[in-house]
Amino acid sequence: MQQNFLRTALVLGLLSAVGPLGIDLYLPALPLIGHELQASIGAVQASLMIFFIALGVGQLVYGPVSDMLGRKPPLYFGLVLFAVGSVGCAFAPNVEFLLFMRFFQGLGACACTVIPRAVVRDLYTGHEALRMMSMLMLVFSVAPILAPLLGSFLIDALGWRSSFWGMLGASLLGLVLMATQLRETRPAEVRAAEREARNAPGTRRPTGDWSMVLGSYRTLLSDRHFLGLVFIGAFGIAAFFTYLANSSFVLINHYGLTTRQFSIAFASNAAAFIGMSQLTSRLSRRFGLKPMVRVAAHGHAAVMLTLLLLFALGVEALPVMLVLLFIGFGFLGLIVPTSAILALESHGPIAGTASALLGTLQFGTGALMIAVSGQVANGTGLPMVACIAGAATMTWLFAQTTLRKGSATENARSASART
Repeated sequence: MQQNFLRTALVLGLLSAVGPLGIDLYLPALPLIGHELQASIGAVQASLMIFFIALGVGQLVYGPVSDMLGRKPPLYFGLVLFAVGSVGCAFAPNVEFLLFMRFFQGLGACACTVIPRAVVRDLYTGHEALRMMSMLMLVFSVAPILAPLLGSFLIDALGWRSSFWGMLGASLLGLVLMATQLRETRPAEVRAAEREARNAPGTRRPTGDWSMVLGSYRTLLSDRHFLGLVFIGAFGIAAFFTYLANSSFVLINHYGLTTRQFSIAFASNAAAFIGMSQLTSRLSRRFGLKPMVRVAAHGHAAVMLTLLLLFALGVEALPVMLVLLFIGFGFLGLIVPTSAILALESHGPIAGTASALLGTLQFGTGALMIAVSGQVANGTGLPMVACIAGAATMTWLFAQTTLRKGSATENARSASART
């Protein structure tokens, strides 16, 4: 049983890493891409923003389709689409074509973002689901920690286009793992049984699959608690996405780091996020899921606002920024996976759809923050830090309003979390 648990975590983690690889592998090359394709900082940052937009929009389709057809078919389709987009990016003659192919890459990658979360919900609930999510994050953490470093080696040796050939290799590995190591967790008999129950006499639910999808989205969008939990993670992710989009320009162009040094600095912050996420299961058993998120949101916002204050006062030393970002993103590692588990907990029968809406709103929020940070970017660290602190403040606000201490639901779930 433990062996199957670890194998599932490994496969789902590697599949989930496809999306981060589509981001992190080429991060050290962003200034170089702008120079070679004669594109502005904003245009190059748009290659990240459009990827996130595609990640968000595509999940609205992949999630419901995985509920209706099973988890594996849309995963196959997404991996193939990501592979095609990777080849197109590798041959991009200008920034416009690069943006076009990055959109297709994002549409493919979002299958590997939304469906593994639904697979976790198919197999586990509660603390077991959180344990699996933490294990999954441990495996897929290889991408944000090692991908920039691997990308810097590829870029230094073979040029920026080689990073997209690396993405192609990741998609091919994903297809092999899908075919050989992952079973279908939503088989035809389960889908048929749910369809029969939905169409049974006396039920007032829509009988068509897509009508059911629309009804599911209406249910989710009317669930304020679900939306509050989603936006806790959304603004947390937006803080990290802001760093993704701006850090290479700030650290390489402003502070003078090499691509190799940048990749190490970036990996340290990613390691803080992933490392702390591994403590979620243990801490939640002791303190409860919701109290843990509330405290982590306090810490995340306090650290990022301290960093903003220091920059506003002119204290812009690189070590200060890297240390405080390391601590702030560590708190974020406690927030993002736990808020996702809490959001999906009450929506098991429509886990794929709920996961899709969660991903769409979170990546949409992240893309919006990238657009905002691109408008105020001036090559220094202050605009980036200001946007990160703003997103952290929103995370704190949603955590305090959604997870108010003392509610009946809060007390019941916190009590069950300790048992």
